[in-house]
Amino acid sequence: MKPSVFRDERGLFYETYNQKLFEKITGLKVDFVQDNQSGSTKGVLRGLHYQNGEMAQAKLVRVVKGKVLDIVVDIRKDSETFGKSFSVILDDVEHLQLFVPRGFAHGFITLSEQSIFSYKCDNYYDKTSESGIIYNDATLALDWHLPKEEFIISEKDLQLPTFEEAVNPIPSPSQGEGSTN
Repeated sequence: MKPSVFRDERGLFYETYNQKLFEKITGLKVDFVQDNQSGSTKGVLRGLHYQNGEMAQAKLVRVVKGKVLDIVVDIRKDSETFGKSFSVILDDVEHLQLFVPRGFAHGFITLSEQSIFSYKCDNYYDKTSESGIIYNDATLALDWHLPKEEFIISEKDLQLPTFEEAVNPIPSPSQGEGSTN
């Protein structure tokens, strides 16, 4: 989605969110309940993240300052686009916004010297439901637009499972054969 940006000698003005316009463009009624914002330096790679089950989140993401490459991966097993990725540049010039439906892993990397990344969520953060996919998964073969030597990745994100492990988790012994759960 690209908002109407009004510019004059003072600077610019635009609506960052308008529920009626969002519903008209997407055909969806989404009740956003939480706003998040992060600041990052060049090379910071966050993701690929998602929440499982009832705590899954849809997100409306945008860049307040700087430039990022935003990537989403469809992890809905019954989808025609399961395992496919989509990427877009989000920046403070075009002011594009990306809607990320539930059932997608999401991540981004900062391409500018600094970025401020903002997003609305339709469900609350729940630590017990969080999951992810490793950024360099061979199956997905994502192009992050920067040399790997420039990546800055949290230890937590470096421990994320592969796509195959994430979408086909090995059941714990209590969930194995013979379980009534």
